[in-house]
Amino acid sequence: MTSIRSDAKTSETPGRTSGIQLDSRMSKTLHHGLEILELLTQHKYGLTITEIAAGVGVHRTVADRLVRTLEAHRLCRRTENKRILPGSGLISLAGSVEQDLRELARPVLEELADAVEATAHLAVREGEDAVRAMMVIEPRNSRAHVGFHPGQVDPINRGSAGLAMLAALPPREGERPEVTHARERGFAVTTGEVTHSITGISAAVPNRRPADLVSIGVSVFDSSDEQKLGAAVMDAARRLGALLLR
Repeated sequence: MTSIRSDAKTSETPGRTSGIQLDSRMSKTLHHGLEILELLTQHKYGLTITEIAAGVGVHRTVADRLVRTLEAHRLCRRTENKRILPGSGLISLAGSVEQDLRELARPVLEELADAVEATAHLAVREGEDAVRAMMVIEPRNSRAHVGFHPGQVDPINRGSAGLAMLAALPPREGERPEVTHARERGFAVTTGEVTHSITGISAAVPNRRPADLVSIGVSVFDSSDEQKLGAAVMDAARRLGALLLR
């Protein structure tokens, strides 16, 4: 099996991460530490201290001190060539996050991925303006497929996962035509908005509150049978919705 993996967010000079605006009631040090963790999840080959400092917008000495603290808590680790990677401590922290949702979604995603021979994903709404890929399942019977890591964060108004969530909400003035179209047919389709040349097809899981929106989707190279893929995604979303209501 050939897995075509994308690491679209990786660049020579890491960009700023969360975009959260600090106020006087927030801890600047903790904020920078969390930004480092977010930055590391976007770069699967790790980053140097200099790159981390540039990505977070702090002096290299500050970045090194923050990384050493995170290392002590096993939230990141340092390789022999001095690149910083996410640490094993993150696994235990993440293990209990939406555990019920993960357990119920896994078999649904596995069945979807194998049925359409494409990578399936579960995305959750994160705040007002973003979505996060919570789970990514690759097909077991495909010669080539898209590959990416869970944890990827994208704007809610770009990519099929976010547009499917917006389509589950009441119409809003000025919304993208793609959102209106997705509301009419039950699934959203975008090409090249998250990863170049890759088409995403997603449907929102029904009966979710606006703050807890979830979508199921697939990422494909060939979307010529768009309606068939959309029907499969909608069926998976409905099945997960029924499981969550039990």
